[in-house]
Amino acid sequence: QVQLVESGGGLVQAGGSLRLSCAASGSIFSINAMGWYRQAPGKQRELVATITSGGSTNYADSVKGRFTISRDNAKTHTVYLQMNSLKPEDTAVYYCNANTIELLNIRSTYWGQGTQVTVST
Repeated sequence: QVQLVESGGGLVQAGGSLRLSCAASGSIFSINAMGWYRQAPGKQRELVATITSGGSTNYADSVKGRFTISRDNAKTHTVYLQMNSLKPEDTAVYYCNANTIELLNIRSTYWGQGTQVTVST
């Protein structure tokens, strides 16, 4: 089992910045990738960015050049999302995600509780 706790959401004006953090605990040795997803009202949850245990990153086209996903090398179970040049359309609940691979190649997905990001005009 992996537990994820997000922090750092809030209200910001368009053009501003926020940094989200996600701290994982539990069976962190089994985590092979972590990421951020978001869900706006009335819309499906969508991928924002992911980072693998090897450090490879992937971004949604809508956030490329504005958002950066990273991890703390001293705390490999903590992942950050630096969000710059925020737009009103970035308003959503942001969820941290972790994918794990355990014995017998059993794969699981875990989610945090979500943190609200609101970008005002």
